[in-house]
Amino acid sequence: MTDFWLASGLLLLVALSFLLIPVLRGRRAQQEEDRTALNVALYQERVAELQAQGEAGVLDADALARGKDEAARELLADTENADVSRSARLGKALPIVAAFLVPAMAVGLYLHYGASDKVALTQEFAQAPQSLEEMTSRLERAVAAQPDNAEGLYFLGRAYMAQERPADAAKAFERAVGVAGRAPELLGQWAQALYFANDKQWTAQFQALTDEALKADPKEVTSLGLLGIAAFEGERYQEAVDYWNRLLAQLPEGDSSRAALLGGIEKAKEKLAAGEGKASAPVAASAAKLTVRVELAAALKDKVKPDDTVFIFARASSGPPMPLAAKRVTVAQLPIEVELSDSDAMMPNMKLSSFPEVQLMARISRAGQPTKGEWVGSGAPLASTTATPQHLTIDRPDL
Repeated sequence: MTDFWLASGLLLLVALSFLLIPVLRGRRAQQEEDRTALNVALYQERVAELQAQGEAGVLDADALARGKDEAARELLADTENADVSRSARLGKALPIVAAFLVPAMAVGLYLHYGASDKVALTQEFAQAPQSLEEMTSRLERAVAAQPDNAEGLYFLGRAYMAQERPADAAKAFERAVGVAGRAPELLGQWAQALYFANDKQWTAQFQALTDEALKADPKEVTSLGLLGIAAFEGERYQEAVDYWNRLLAQLPEGDSSRAALLGGIEKAKEKLAAGEGKASAPVAASAAKLTVRVELAAALKDKVKPDDTVFIFARASSGPPMPLAAKRVTVAQLPIEVELSDSDAMMPNMKLSSFPEVQLMARISRAGQPTKGEWVGSGAPLASTTATPQHLTIDRPDL
């Protein structure tokens, strides 16, 4: 940080030189002008004296002319090296005041709008951390300074996992997904953090994240390893063997984790040989069905077209932002009452019944995009098993 302020000081000195050098030059020009004015005054005084002597008859016409010529030559000799005076100058006080205001304003504006905290972090990251706690502290400050930095959020989540803080890690990975998108690796890391934060208990959200990650990338190693662990902990040993064998195929020869993975596979096989374990995965929750009536606010009726698309959907209150179940209608069909159930699921592994709490929404999208539109209405979070009919009004801009 010291180097930064030294460099800033040098730049300020350069800026001040543009203000102070003209002031110094102006003073020298003023001295030249004052000397010239004195010489002119002396010349005028000499000419007046010669004129008086000529009128008194002391000097004849020739002597008077020679005296005037001599005085003129002396004036020219004194002023021939003087600079031409400037017709206008800045006030004497203005440059001096500016010389003090420029650095003061520069420092003030930088402290308000600048990024001194990021400069300090950059210099701090140039040095290796002495402990995991120090690295985590740096990453927390880096994320606070740049909340939209997906890479910083990812590494912060990894640091939290190394410190056995899975709940904090899950929040960091969720934010990273929100910034960078639903990349398979991020989904796998998020699912892993949720799994350990939930005391290694299987949840529908965990399953949905790993399914989504493997659908996008069947070789996503974190999801494969995690599903194997979850299957083993749930005594579904054949599933554990299958997932770990898929993971083993992705690891290069000589990888340090291969030995542990092979040991886990052998242990799962021993359990199977002894007749232990369960044959199937946990049974999903019973099917869910939500009834909702959707209307258009009166203030919006002149702002939409009858053929504009309306998406009515439910999404998880805590979990993936994508719709779990959705139906598509048009503005001309409003008001309308629809049912959303597991049969309307957008993805087979992400159903209403997989999430205990959901949020109902309705969106008008002229482009036919369910995730972005012009107008929207939403309800409060509610249980996915709610049987009472719900009501939505599309009444505000979709920001």
